[in-house]
Amino acid sequence: MRNIVSDIVRRTALIGTSIFIFQNSYSQFVNEGNVKINKETLVSVYLDYRNTASGNFINDGELHVFENWTNDGIVSYTNSENGKTFFTGTTEQIIEGTKPSDFQNIIFNNQTTAIPFHLEATITVGKLADFTKGIINADDYGGLVIFKNQAFHTNVSTVSFVDGKTENNIDKPFEFPVGDGLYFRPIFYNSDSAEQSVYTSQYFFKNSNLIHPHTSKEESIIQINDAEYWNLIQNQGTEKIVLSLTLSPDTTPAAFYNINAETELAIVRWDEITGKWINEGGVLSDALSNEPYTNLLTNEVTGYGIFTIAIVKKSDVPTNDLIVHNAISPNGDGFNDTFHIKGIDNYPDNTVEIYNRWGIKVYEANAYNENDMMFSGYSDGRSTFKKDDKLPSGTYFYTLRYVKDNTTIKQAGYLYISNE
Repeated sequence: MRNIVSDIVRRTALIGTSIFIFQNSYSQFVNEGNVKINKETLVSVYLDYRNTASGNFINDGELHVFENWTNDGIVSYTNSENGKTFFTGTTEQIIEGTKPSDFQNIIFNNQTTAIPFHLEATITVGKLADFTKGIINADDYGGLVIFKNQAFHTNVSTVSFVDGKTENNIDKPFEFPVGDGLYFRPIFYNSDSAEQSVYTSQYFFKNSNLIHPHTSKEESIIQINDAEYWNLIQNQGTEKIVLSLTLSPDTTPAAFYNINAETELAIVRWDEITGKWINEGGVLSDALSNEPYTNLLTNEVTGYGIFTIAIVKKSDVPTNDLIVHNAISPNGDGFNDTFHIKGIDNYPDNTVEIYNRWGIKVYEANAYNENDMMFSGYSDGRSTFKKDDKLPSGTYFYTLRYVKDNTTIKQAGYLYISNE
């Protein structure tokens, strides 16, 4: 047994009782017992690996998987360690099994084909998913990628993302690394709620009219995107979120880049209760020069389900005496140092919220005024920004709610911060 194992496992530390079985002329490496890879230990598996129903596999070191992976038992790690699992095959790799595989860190790096990973099972990420190279096809095989509470991802791009369902258990701003086929089409959300929420998201490069007729819509909606849509489900939780959808010239119809002065873009959602598309509104950011998508459309939404982008009638700006100055340069020179809403002192019952382009709230104030309660380009300590952090230059968006004549009025728009 010792000689056979050394043929396929390099620099191995296996602790506990383990049983390895080869089947079909050395075509498979099977574990029916207990295997633990110690910290600072490298293990490479060059055959198809199968963890049987009685198998207990713990990775606290560095595991390289070069062929297929099947888990019908337990795959886990020690929370205090930093185990890494690399899928770096030289052929397409199948990840399957009847039980979830629980990876602390998982690195996808297979350059065999554009879509080298076939995900037929559930995998969970405890710490980091590194999308170095290779699209994960979960849609065609019923797979699911779950990000646990403290997990995040890196290097997601047009050459590496999840084509299929992803689930997020994270109580902080999150980018779902989703797409369809060869198209990377992420969706972003943020919530300030303290409750633990769970969301599932998927992107479809398909016409949503096939499942929900575009003729059934609110009057303000002129044209609904007939090429793509996102599905965002709230599995757990009750809060509302700020949602950002992306536009891309590769998938978004050209008409959505050529709107006229009387129209604007908005997020729309299919509402199951009313049986029609509703206008959720939205603020469109400027182009992102270093991203694989060009624009972000952001707004707080009132529900969940099927989302896409639509051309809508431009919202009527309420007739009032408010003048919003939507650019600030907080450099201390006394000019445009704060976000000035002229006339807001007349409406003390108000709330101002400011978000960055990813939908992360960076500032909130009640009873905003023109004197001592004004945004000066610094975070108030929400989400990922520390209190009193100077915010980077760029396009933000604001929402303003105020009471006038016993009626709550809501406005939204751009805010540009320049620190030059």
